[in-house]
Amino acid sequence: MHNPVLDSGGGGGLAFSVALGGDSDSSRRPAYGMVSNDEPATVSGSFDDVFSSPRAASRTLDGTAGPDVSGSAIGCGNGASGSGGDLDPITSTSRPNGLSTAAGVFAPVTISMFSALLFLRMGFAVGQLGFLLTAVELFLAYGIIILTVLSLCAVSSNGAIEGGGVYYMISRSLGPEFGGSIGVLFFIANVFSCALYISGFTEALTNVIGYGDSFGGKFIHCVLVSIIILCLCLLGAGIFAKTAVAALIVIVAAYITFLVTVFAKHSTAISIPKDNTYAYLVPSNASDPDSEKIVDFNQTRTALYTSFSFDSFSENLFSNFTYDYSTGKSTDFAFMFAIIFSGVTGLMAGANVSGELARPHISIPRGTLQAVFVTLLVYILTAFLLCLTCSRDLLQNNYMVISDTNVLPSVVFLGIFAATFFSSMSNMIGASRVLQRLAQDKLFGMLLTPATYETTTGNPVISVIISWVAVVLVLMIGAMNRIAKITSIFFLLSYMGVNIACLALELTSAPNFRPNFKYFSSYTCALGAISTAVMMLVVDASMSAVAVVLLMLLIMILHYQAPIGSWGSISQALIYHQVRKYLLLLDSRKEHVKFWRPQILLLVNRPATCCPLLDFVNDLKKSGLYVIGHVNAGTLDTAESTLDPLQQVYPYWLSLVDYLKIKAFVELTLTESVRSGIQQLIRLSGLGAMKPNTVVIGFHELHASEAVLQETHLLKDLKFSKIGRSEVVEYFTASDFLPQDLNAHTDRLQNYEYIQILNDVMNLNKNLVIARHFGRFDRELMLKAGGKRYVDVWPSHLFKPEDNGLRWDNSCLFVLQLACILSMSSKWKSATLRVFICVNSLQDMHVQEQQLKLLLQQLRIKAKSVMVPWDHVVAQMDRGSGPARNIAEFPKPYVSGINEMIRRNSADTAVSFLNLPLPPPLTSQRAEEYMEALRLLTADLPPTMLVHGLSSVISTAL
Repeated sequence: MHNPVLDSGGGGGLAFSVALGGDSDSSRRPAYGMVSNDEPATVSGSFDDVFSSPRAASRTLDGTAGPDVSGSAIGCGNGASGSGGDLDPITSTSRPNGLSTAAGVFAPVTISMFSALLFLRMGFAVGQLGFLLTAVELFLAYGIIILTVLSLCAVSSNGAIEGGGVYYMISRSLGPEFGGSIGVLFFIANVFSCALYISGFTEALTNVIGYGDSFGGKFIHCVLVSIIILCLCLLGAGIFAKTAVAALIVIVAAYITFLVTVFAKHSTAISIPKDNTYAYLVPSNASDPDSEKIVDFNQTRTALYTSFSFDSFSENLFSNFTYDYSTGKSTDFAFMFAIIFSGVTGLMAGANVSGELARPHISIPRGTLQAVFVTLLVYILTAFLLCLTCSRDLLQNNYMVISDTNVLPSVVFLGIFAATFFSSMSNMIGASRVLQRLAQDKLFGMLLTPATYETTTGNPVISVIISWVAVVLVLMIGAMNRIAKITSIFFLLSYMGVNIACLALELTSAPNFRPNFKYFSSYTCALGAISTAVMMLVVDASMSAVAVVLLMLLIMILHYQAPIGSWGSISQALIYHQVRKYLLLLDSRKEHVKFWRPQILLLVNRPATCCPLLDFVNDLKKSGLYVIGHVNAGTLDTAESTLDPLQQVYPYWLSLVDYLKIKAFVELTLTESVRSGIQQLIRLSGLGAMKPNTVVIGFHELHASEAVLQETHLLKDLKFSKIGRSEVVEYFTASDFLPQDLNAHTDRLQNYEYIQILNDVMNLNKNLVIARHFGRFDRELMLKAGGKRYVDVWPSHLFKPEDNGLRWDNSCLFVLQLACILSMSSKWKSATLRVFICVNSLQDMHVQEQQLKLLLQQLRIKAKSVMVPWDHVVAQMDRGSGPARNIAEFPKPYVSGINEMIRRNSADTAVSFLNLPLPPPLTSQRAEEYMEALRLLTADLPPTMLVHGLSSVISTAL
């Protein structure tokens, strides 16, 4: 036994299609996402990702094998990848042979944060800033770093961490757009930082060896050093990890010699290095101090190392900005902050090798925090001791003051080499790992495919080589202090991304965001993000603007280009959070007619017959709510599966909406009768104050319409649609959506049932629209040059001749409003709105035309007014009978006369809007007569909307 189907005709309307388990015929469509009767499916994963079919019971929507439930990570939060077999996502990433906290995090972070600043630039920073401002800038820098570390610790302890470091954490937390763009910036920051440390290493090396600018100059020296680092990185990150602790020991030994020097060395004169050419400038004419200055290295310039001296400390207490002798630029607070901050940006060194750590969720927070506090104390102590033992002249003119004053300078040089060399190596490894992960995630398509290649040991050699090439290009910029400013900006922007990631997760109140690390809050995240943004502006506002523009550009590119991953997107969580909040604020009691807009529920039976109507209503909604409703036959009690059958067909409807590029929601319901299903949709569609106020339904034709849906009507394959176009077409043109006999009446609703539905819509206080002749509607074809040029409105009650043109009730104004909204759509700008008023005499014509023009002016509607004589139509009325109350009671010649009058004026009409004659009382005979009269009224007309409005929708008030 088949369920009755109400045909949409050309307009779509509604019908009762057979769903899974709805009746004995429910197995007719198992191949389109249903479970067949003879082959029960095993569902794997969630319904969002997986559905079953007879051919592959646990296949995903994109055709790939679905994951085994028992092996997928559950409760992973935002960091879960689902790749592990352990139910605990945290312990699933434990690697017994991985690096420990000390070797994998503390040592690399400490080395990277000492880098070139501790031994090469700390004296210069103190000489320019003085102790007080040096402490201020250190606390500022470390304040930003600590806030970022808190956010990093929270994100890193929220789920399973794989390779890719900070990029992996951010991308899995924020999604591909934000994660990928910040990942690119973090790659750039690591490249610049690597170049910075190579430059510092080379500077120290050439000063020791004494080659200076010989053998090709500083750039060639830097390239040679970078080649050595490249070779070591090609051997794998294991070498760096194994030697990191040894390098840290060397740095500690060098620093101990500095402390010994402070207490053991007496006052002495220290030579100013020849690299400081400004210190060796003398007048070209000795007798004229104002003559042009030239460099004279024959003289000997020295500055005093005072040992412990409170006079030196008082001299070095406050700032005294001069110039940077490596670039010749004047120094200031922002310039010095860039140098200091660029030297302490190594806090991600441990996170960068997250794939090699034994317990990354424990090691990253613990090791990073330990390294941050240790290095901060060392820097404050160093600044204090330098101010206490060195003259201002020495600090400002000798970058190598710590080594030149040391009792064992060779040990200090070893410390400098260890700090800068291993820091640069750490950054190159970090950059290569980020690049490899970007390539593996295919965020930029095939562009980065070579970067995915790795050796049998897992070392991404191509990514290392690409990173090295980028470092060499950065080295062309030149001086170390020049690179430092750019490095600081990119790291600040990256750190801002980390703070925003944690802040967004915290603000969305996502239940799965429950990190083990608890020492953070939304306030620390927000303060970290704001402080990084402010310091970016302080360092260099113009360069920061360029970096932010680059970030926005990357976000836009990835928004449209990046493939949809299984990571989740923070944008969806934020949208949900905000939408819920604003829906609660949107109060239906505060609605005002001035801000009325159509919120439409389109009742659809067979989408294959009404795609043009789906598209047309999308133009009609005017930024309002648009819901597509469909009723399926059956109940859960009779379903052959314990699963909800609508859950399996829902993805097809979503894909159809995506391919048609319409902005609509889909609502499906499962009931035993069409009428009750439509009542459910009308009552329950929407949420809060965003509920449909207008119901659009297809006309009840005599015969079911044929399917017109083809692949050519759909957009090209979309990256986020898991169902192909051909599958969508096949599903909606399957036998379940088409009656076996198109001329059969037994499978379709009867006329009186259709009238019941129309009355239900109005009784539920919804505006009613019946659409006819939209089966072959083509907007582009009609509105092209030389095509249909008009949208026609017949607002008068054509079946109330005594009131015609004189009274404007809610229904008349609603018809006019809908037509006006359509003409305001960007796709209908080329069409002209025409308003037709029927008149009986020339005197009536003049009066009513003035009334209409005045009304259109008051309503701010741009339309052409047309007066149509219809006395010959009114003459068809039988004056002997009583007043007709229903269209079925009017003489057929009268109805035919109105049809002929409309057709005569519709030669160039794309769409017509008419007032809907009200349905009759619910009797079978009256229903047949009413439907026959409506067919006669709209016969051979262009696509027509029969409209009955209940609510006030137009305001003339300001």
